[in-house]
Amino acid sequence: MALALSLGRRGQGNTWPNPAVGCVIVKDKRIVGRGWTQPSGRPHAEVVALAQAGEQAKGSDVYVTLEPCSHYGQTPPCAQALIDAGVARVVMAIPDSDPRVDGLGAQMLRDAGIVVETGLLGDQAFADQDGFLRRTVMGRPMVTLKMASSFDGRIATRTGQSQWITAEPARRMVHAMRSRHDGVMVGGGTARHDDPTLTVRDLGIDHQPTRIVVSRRLDLPLLSNLARTAKDIPLILCHGKDADKSSVKAWTELGAHLLPCRLLKQQLDPEDVLTQLGKHGLTRIFCEGGSALAASLFKADLVDQLIGFTAGLAIGAEGIASIGSLEIDKLPAAPRFSLVDTREIGPDVMHIWKRERTSNAV
Repeated sequence: MALALSLGRRGQGNTWPNPAVGCVIVKDKRIVGRGWTQPSGRPHAEVVALAQAGEQAKGSDVYVTLEPCSHYGQTPPCAQALIDAGVARVVMAIPDSDPRVDGLGAQMLRDAGIVVETGLLGDQAFADQDGFLRRTVMGRPMVTLKMASSFDGRIATRTGQSQWITAEPARRMVHAMRSRHDGVMVGGGTARHDDPTLTVRDLGIDHQPTRIVVSRRLDLPLLSNLARTAKDIPLILCHGKDADKSSVKAWTELGAHLLPCRLLKQQLDPEDVLTQLGKHGLTRIFCEGGSALAASLFKADLVDQLIGFTAGLAIGAEGIASIGSLEIDKLPAAPRFSLVDTREIGPDVMHIWKRERTSNAV
């Protein structure tokens, strides 16, 4: 199962709206097939592994990180493929929360006389499938908030200079993290000030995550890097329903996909932004700020994972804070996360924090 989980992670960021699943087939204590969900979500991991195993799949043990699907979509269900192949046992890490499956896949297998076991390395599988599970249960993708800051929590000097607070190894790590998410999201202020491309570069990776900009008024420069590449690399603009119609038309003609979202206190409602992104099919969002967008996500309790890159320099109180105002008066009201990893990345320190999961459903 550990190998199946490792294989499944290869598809992260490249399979949405489908989950990134891994599958290993074992016959007589020998691996005869392995697979993971392919780009765009199909073929599924089980189908890839069965094709590799061929006739040896008969009487085999199958280890899969998520319950095999039971419904007919663009392809037949994987549960039926396993039945047709004559496997003897299926060990699945966790059930599928998609209401079209949710126990039905396991029941199909049992009805066919196949032994089904559940729960092996389930905690790891829940962590890997967090985005898919949140989308199917809560209607929104998982949100990872990444911040690169000085030791005193600043993301830029008072004049706005921010390149570069962290060193090249940290920036390279961020590109690898982008590649494992469905979308990279920033606020309109960051898009205007930094003119980013939000792409994965210098890693030999062809696939690019969807770029997402949250901008109520859609007042984004039409000669920017994002505008220039909108037809070639997916770009989603989340905007208010009161955005200027000429801007909506211009960005649509440039190739962007526009998602109108509702307002909350004269700003875009971050919960509706994520709901709209979930409806669009995204499961894993990598948010890179800026401070106002980060604050709005914290206020709405929508940050599931924090990744910080801290550099050994101080900018001072006049610098731009990594998170905007949260209007917190008492410490118990502050959002808290649990540390899960910390390591040196070149001269900087990376630390990863996760919101405590209250249920295996999310």
